[in-house]
Amino acid sequence: MEAYSKPKPEYWTGRESDQNLYLHQKVKFIDMQSLAQEQIKKSDIVFLGYACDEGVKRNKGREGARMGPDAIRMQLGKQPEHLSETLSVFDAGTIDCNDGDLKKSQRQLTQTVKTLLGMNAFPILLGGGHDIAYAHYNGVKEHLESQGGNKTIGIINFDAHFDLRSDEDGANSGTPFYQIAEECEVEGTAFRYMCLGIRKDANSKVLFETAENRDVTFVENEHFSMHYLSHDLKIIQHFIKEVDVIYTTIDLDGFSSAYAPGVSAPSPMGFAPDIVLEVLKIIIDSNKLISLDVAELNPSFDIDHQTAKLAAGLIHFIVHRLDYSNQD
Repeated sequence: MEAYSKPKPEYWTGRESDQNLYLHQKVKFIDMQSLAQEQIKKSDIVFLGYACDEGVKRNKGREGARMGPDAIRMQLGKQPEHLSETLSVFDAGTIDCNDGDLKKSQRQLTQTVKTLLGMNAFPILLGGGHDIAYAHYNGVKEHLESQGGNKTIGIINFDAHFDLRSDEDGANSGTPFYQIAEECEVEGTAFRYMCLGIRKDANSKVLFETAENRDVTFVENEHFSMHYLSHDLKIIQHFIKEVDVIYTTIDLDGFSSAYAPGVSAPSPMGFAPDIVLEVLKIIIDSNKLISLDVAELNPSFDIDHQTAKLAAGLIHFIVHRLDYSNQD
């Protein structure tokens, strides 16, 4: 398999316990080149890394996101786990982009996501630049196409940026949803995209016009907070109701740099974790969430691993909420 690295157990460490109380003791390791060695059950969690900086580099961001997946693993493994014994958690390794060939890495990611979904696993992808979204979405789309039917995919993006820049000069971390929208138009399928936390100081007038022309649903950052929770949830619930499945992507640069200094495009004007957790509850409890990723962690600029810990905390919450939801 091109552009692929096997999982590395040394990144999963933490306190030792004879009762297996911590996530690093729960996680198992699978090689995507020889999946027969492990049996993945329905709803099992599978982590997959996307070690890619190429899209960020092309978008003139701060490079270093390629180190994000392992930084998240190192913080996630230390956390206690309260999961049901029947749920398995796997690390399936990492899709790499070491040669600047973004298309090749994205193709590999798409195929791997499709494979995992075909095994009824729940993939959680660890980025990497936000170009992860284009490949991740296509993995979901190709899986659904292979199952037959005509399900509508709703994209929910927690982000300061629309990432609707034209790919006329090539794809990058700012183009994924434009690329998806263009392909939906060609295929005659619905482009259902919601972006939460949009900042006017992070998007040009042209990008707002593009969002309006593409019928993008968005909540600006000044209204994406606990103060407006009731209003926000009505908008989000309406969006969820109108789609069949949901792909969720969390761009860490949407958070205030008070919480997430280690990203490619930091700003103190971003949102807080509490509103994100409340929205994630609604998304997960809808039973429509099919796959999720966390993007744009840049350990080179992180302070005391704060952003990596935020990413790990979000994933810890998501995994446990999924487990709880599956037990109902």
